[in-house]
Amino acid sequence: MTVVLVSPRNPLNIGAAARAMSNFGFFDLRLVNAYRVAVDEARSGVNADKVLTEAREFTSLADAVADCHLVAGTTALGPREVTLPFYGLEEAGRRLKRARGNVAILFGSEKFGLSNEDMSHCHWLLRIPTRGEHRSMNLGQAVAVTLYELIRSGRAAAAQSPPPRGAAAGSEDRVLGYLIDSLTASGYVKPPVDTSQILKLRRLIRRMELSEKDAVMWQGMLRQIVWKLKHNQ
Repeated sequence: MTVVLVSPRNPLNIGAAARAMSNFGFFDLRLVNAYRVAVDEARSGVNADKVLTEAREFTSLADAVADCHLVAGTTALGPREVTLPFYGLEEAGRRLKRARGNVAILFGSEKFGLSNEDMSHCHWLLRIPTRGEHRSMNLGQAVAVTLYELIRSGRAAAAQSPPPRGAAAGSEDRVLGYLIDSLTASGYVKPPVDTSQILKLRRLIRRMELSEKDAVMWQGMLRQIVWKLKHNQ
């Protein structure tokens, strides 16, 4: 299980998230576009945990989750319209525990949470059931509550048959790249491809829940389509 903090800025929150991971037995922490001063300050703290000192840093969320077969994002929802499936924490805990392959849980920045672009990398979203008048939680607390639910629901979830293992996010993004190339070469999409189109296409591919074998097949088909379109012009 991988915990991904997207654009964290507060060293105390980063440290608290790492401590919660160590408390509950999770050790793969990844930081995406983290505030450099905050990371250095958190790591230099007297009580800096091994989880934090060994955390990996990435400049893009796509790279951070490239090897993950299920990506779940946390959100307070609020007034924003969300097109992805979302689950309460208890149901999400069961689904995460049953998932096969590497699983990533995304936590957004303290100020803005996950952006629409961040969410496009997710297969589905989860929400901690806070009261409506105060939806958002402190980052460190949100990590702790989510990981505790995984430990709490682990025995019951493990008794169920796991679903098939899906394609890694990196494989899905390679399908996305070939799909954009084929749509551009065919004239269906005019270059340059804008961000909103990319997000819609990425969400479409995530909803397909491809297996790794299917993702490789789609890459081959789309690559051949692109080659044919470009050489017949």
